[in-house]
Formats: sequence, C-alpha cells, structure tokens
Amino acid sequence: MPLVRKIVAGLISGAVGAAVGNPADVAMVRMQADGRLPIEQRRNYKSVVDALSQMSKQEGVASLWRGSRLTVNRAMIVTASQLASYDQAKEMILEKGLMSDGIGTHVAASFLAGFVASVASNPIDVIKTRVMNMKVEPGVEPPYKGALDCALKTVKAEGPMALYKGFIPTISRQGPFTVVLFVTLEQVRKLLKDF
Repeated sequence: MPLVRKIVAGLISGAVGAAVGNPADVAMVRMQADGRLPIEQRRNYKSVVDALSQMSKQEGVASLWRGSRLTVNRAMIVTASQLASYDQAKEMILEKGLMSDGIGTHVAASFLAGFVASVASNPIDVIKTRVMNMKVEPGVEPPYKGALDCALKTVKAEGPMALYKGFIPTISRQGPFTVVLFVTLEQVRKLLKDF
C-alpha cells in the first residue's frame, strides 16, 4: 500500500475512534485533575458515569466533547504516524539488510513508530489536557479560547518545551503499546496468509 494511502487510512481510523471515545477521555482527565484541586474546589466524582452525569447536568452535554477536536487530531496524528513510520522503518531495515523479516525487525520498527508517534502527539496531548481541565464558570471568560490560544499562551508563559511535559510517561506508554500492536499485527498477518 502506498504511503499516502497508509496515512489516509490512519487518519480516518484514528478520527472515528477518538470521536467515540472522547467523553470517557474527558471524564478520565477530569477525575485525575480533581484529586489535585483544593478540597473545597473538588467535584468528588464517584465514577466515570458520575463524572459524565455531573458534567452533563452542570455544563451541558456538549461539555463531554470538550477538546474533541484535539482528541481527534491527536488520534489521527498518532495512528497515521504509527502506521507510516512503522512501515517505512521496516522497509528501510529490510532494504539495508540490517535484519531479516522477523520479530527483531518488527520490534525495532515498532519502537521507532512509537517514538515518532510520541513526538508528534505529546504537544497535542498537553494542550488537550489543559483545555479539558480548564475551569469554565458562567459569566467568567475561560482561561483559553481554544486549542491555538492554549498553545500560544503555554509557549509564551513556559517556553516551547512545555509542550513536551510528560514526554517520558508518553513514550513509556506509547513504546510498549506500539511494539505489542505491530508485533501482534505481523503475527496475525502471517497466520492469515497461510489460510
């Protein structure tokens, strides 16, 4: 499959998955942030369902998709960068004769794909988390007008490397996930090829 088609397939599949999962993502981010707030400001969510219910009642159903453009963009970028970088890395390893086509090649190529996906997605993840966590009160202007405003304010206040806060946890999560994903994919391809 040509690289452009791989990227398009990754973009589309990432977008669909992210749009469906955004409410749970917002609830997770809110629940994590709640514990860091002073006691008098906590929302005290009892569960994901409670968080979704409280948000819907207090902020409207649309609040469940707060940051959804960022989530969709992050998922599209992650999926597309993983697919494209995995296949490119695998092809390069094989063409250069560095390794033969096997688990070692799949692990090396998938680790590189995880690294690329982490570099591409971390700034979006930082901005998404800040937008999802911003406190919105009636009659008070929110801290950020949107993703671009959040990015600009973050870089201005903290410098460009602020967009890479949490990079080590991101690569620690993304690396193993990507390795397992692509090694499993290659094994399934191999099994299905024989049928």
